[in-house]
Amino acid sequence: MASPTPLFFLFFLITTASFPKSSRTQSISETSNGEGFMAMELSERGLEFLKDLLINKAIASTIPLKLPRLEKSAKFPFLGNVQMTLTGITIDEIDVLSSYVKPGDTGVAIIASGMTCNLSMNWYYKYSSWLLPVEISDKGNASVQVEGMEVGLTLGLKNQNGSLKLSAMECGCIVRGIKINVDGGASWLYQGMIDAFAGRITSAVESTITKNLKDGIDKLDAFLQSLPKEIPVDNIASLNVTFLSDPLLTSNSIQFDINGLFMARQNTSSTSMEYFRNSQSSVLCSDPSKMLGIELDEAVFNSACALYYNAKFMQWIVDKIPDQALLNTAGWRFIAPKLYKKYPNDDMNLNISLSSPPVISVSEQKIDATVNAALIINVLEANQAIPVACVSFEVSGSASVRISGNNLAGSMKLDGFTMIQNWSDVGNLPLFVIQPVMWTAIETVFLPYVNAHLAQGIPLPIVHGFALQNAETVTTSSKITVCGDVAYRDDKQRTELHI
Repeated sequence: MASPTPLFFLFFLITTASFPKSSRTQSISETSNGEGFMAMELSERGLEFLKDLLINKAIASTIPLKLPRLEKSAKFPFLGNVQMTLTGITIDEIDVLSSYVKPGDTGVAIIASGMTCNLSMNWYYKYSSWLLPVEISDKGNASVQVEGMEVGLTLGLKNQNGSLKLSAMECGCIVRGIKINVDGGASWLYQGMIDAFAGRITSAVESTITKNLKDGIDKLDAFLQSLPKEIPVDNIASLNVTFLSDPLLTSNSIQFDINGLFMARQNTSSTSMEYFRNSQSSVLCSDPSKMLGIELDEAVFNSACALYYNAKFMQWIVDKIPDQALLNTAGWRFIAPKLYKKYPNDDMNLNISLSSPPVISVSEQKIDATVNAALIINVLEANQAIPVACVSFEVSGSASVRISGNNLAGSMKLDGFTMIQNWSDVGNLPLFVIQPVMWTAIETVFLPYVNAHLAQGIPLPIVHGFALQNAETVTTSSKITVCGDVAYRDDKQRTELHI
């Protein structure tokens, strides 16, 4: 398969990330018409970094580039009809003096100017004349230096059914001059003859590079159309990465909108939830020189909470605590006499389940979490769990976020705890005794479980082969923004593209 062009690689990186902008109510299952809850912006410095890096990488994968065979016939005095052929025409080296990428209102322009390239080829000629009864031929090698070459491309980016549609609005290559050096045979004699091919070689270089650009764009467009619209997180959840609108192009940046909400994996059930975007999206970094800005609305985290809650993943049976005696009715003899009298010396466990999905609230420099749950006290008798009392409690906590690789990870700590008794078959329970037990259970069971998942983090939309560096997180009203630079990993660490 033909090697992709430099611009093909550049736009693979630019267009496989995405993100949001306005306030809207949206269902998880309704992703095609609403606004997104995640946004990414590539700054001018980020675009320049990617352009320089990927053009160099792509040139290395493009050359050697074969040009078509050229033939020419001409009549010369006394010699008659001379047949000339150039074969094995190959671009062996391309150098780019300057280049730039410029987003605009209608598309993204990429210009490479002051380019030079070196070609090698084989030449052959033959002729026969009425003066000579035999055919005369000769062959040799030649090198060509192309100077002042300019390549220009304007790409259109549109949203099409949740995927990005890429098109070449303008595409071309101009060669301003070439120099041919002939080797082999009587090269000094044939220089003028080979120079007659200058126009044909110029046209071949221009048309071949232009065709290679267009082929690369077609391949990239097909690849973009085939990208999955969800990224698996685990066997329960996926991240909805459906594009929701056309990319927003400014004079120095590109911003993308995607849905960004968690959704159930295929063949698992889920309940449709609605989320509201509190304000218009604007990816703001305290350091404007950062290459990349990624914004996540608090709805992203709340959609994850709702999904795992609906999947029954927020329920725990606690049968071990530091003061294990309290998980036997004998330990309650003087605390809850009715319990001990009805069930003397029976083991117990605590069934903790959430009453509703946790609620995450992001504000200036703060991330709050509120969890409402129910505690059912079970007595274990004759291999049967008998519920004897139920207590409701509310846990308030605060979270912090950090960057772990290309993931947004975090942790949570407890801030407050309240509880009330819902019902009891064994009389009123002394909540002042139960509360420390519950606090311990939350700290030793619930919190480690939550933090283990938070430590894994949410995958940020960074293309394989690139890593965040010097990243920082900023919390504002209802949003968490990740700002950082991008570094390229070596070939052993990156995922190879076969397109």
